[in-house]
Amino acid sequence: MKKIYVAGIGPGSAEDITPAVMRAVQESDVVVGYKYYFQFIEAYLRPGTECVDTGMKKERDRAEQAFMLAEEGKTVCVISSGDAGIYGMAPLIHEMEKERKSGIEIVALPGISAFQKAASLLGAPMGHDFCVISLSDLMTPWQIIEKRIKAAAEADFVTAIYNPKSHGRYWQLHRLKELFLKERSSENVVGYVRQAGREEQEVKITTLKDFDPEDVDMFTVVIIGNSQSEMVYDHDKMLAEDVKMVTPRGYYRNQCDEGANVGQSIMIKSFQTIRKELKNPNMPLWKLWPMLHAIHTTADFDMEHLVWMDDHAAETLFEKVRRGEITTIVTDVSMVASGIRKGALERLGIKTVCYINDPRGAEMARALNITRAQAGMRLAAEEYPDALYAFGNAPTALLELCELIRKGKCCPAGIVGAPVGFVHVEESKHAAKPFKDIPKIIIDGRKGGSNLAATLVNSILTYDDAEKLMPGRDV
Repeated sequence: MKKIYVAGIGPGSAEDITPAVMRAVQESDVVVGYKYYFQFIEAYLRPGTECVDTGMKKERDRAEQAFMLAEEGKTVCVISSGDAGIYGMAPLIHEMEKERKSGIEIVALPGISAFQKAASLLGAPMGHDFCVISLSDLMTPWQIIEKRIKAAAEADFVTAIYNPKSHGRYWQLHRLKELFLKERSSENVVGYVRQAGREEQEVKITTLKDFDPEDVDMFTVVIIGNSQSEMVYDHDKMLAEDVKMVTPRGYYRNQCDEGANVGQSIMIKSFQTIRKELKNPNMPLWKLWPMLHAIHTTADFDMEHLVWMDDHAAETLFEKVRRGEITTIVTDVSMVASGIRKGALERLGIKTVCYINDPRGAEMARALNITRAQAGMRLAAEEYPDALYAFGNAPTALLELCELIRKGKCCPAGIVGAPVGFVHVEESKHAAKPFKDIPKIIIDGRKGGSNLAATLVNSILTYDDAEKLMPGRDV
């Protein structure tokens, strides 16, 4: 019976050749392929099986040779590395059969593709939607390839790159990196494997900003993760050989969503959406959690650049809450106190205090010709010198607190600085930053507001929900 098997022999290791491909090779009278790949199937050949090499880049000659042999009545196996249907010989064989109308049976046998083998060595980077792009422009104009690269980067696909480089194609991978950096975070995880499944195998994981295209050759498969991809370390060891590249499918997220009320479910989905759209979604958790709250409250992605904080500020302040060191939150205006979640305050045993309408403050303000917000800070410094202070309206209040700290009249547990406006607003924020021993979260520039100050306080009070990205417990 006239038959052509088109078989993918996998990436190059014996254990990655499927039983079906082994049987096809054993059954065939002739094996046609590039001579480099014969070494991987020699063990399965029958004695006397002919091996026909057509040379590198001679795919059409290879296909024609296979048809001529099959038309003589021989069973022929055309081999491709990886999967014959993925940048392999299968499409060409089918096209040629349509042209020749020879009536030869064509059986395509799948193989383990190079990107699948590379993915298994990297960890589990293909866990969500992905695409595969070849940088070879022999069959496809570069303009089309570049259009596909831009689409993959913008759509947040995990992207596997075939044919990343050759002797003649030296700049294309550099251009791909440039295009991805326009759409993705510089911390986007990238993994690449050279000679996957072979003795010369090398596996590396890095970030998009540190990825060096010069470290890649024509035997390398590059996999660029999506915004959710991460580096995971085995056994809690921060060693290079223990790192894996993983793209979560979403099972843990869905598990976290279960049991949430309607308001919380909406907030969870909002946070997930915001994180996908961040330019730097892989920022540290202590920075990410307040950032997500700020953007969720304002729908303003400028917050990604405007939220300034001391290292680990939210985490440090939450630990103070948990240890009972913060029992009072002083706000500059009552609207900030109104936005702090009552459920969180009750759960943690914290009270809010605002002096803006205190008669003592009003009298002090008239007597000294200062604002009521300033007077309120003087009263607060006497009664709650070690409270957490939150500002969402009055820059004069924040400036006053800074002066009181400098005079040694109070030492706040922390500062949330988000006054809004045009007069002394930016100066008040600059004035707060030098106090290195006081953890601070500040909204830079003129933007701010009571809602922002309140949501940043809420991010502190719920920091233990940050790791699971599960906001809204007290909504």
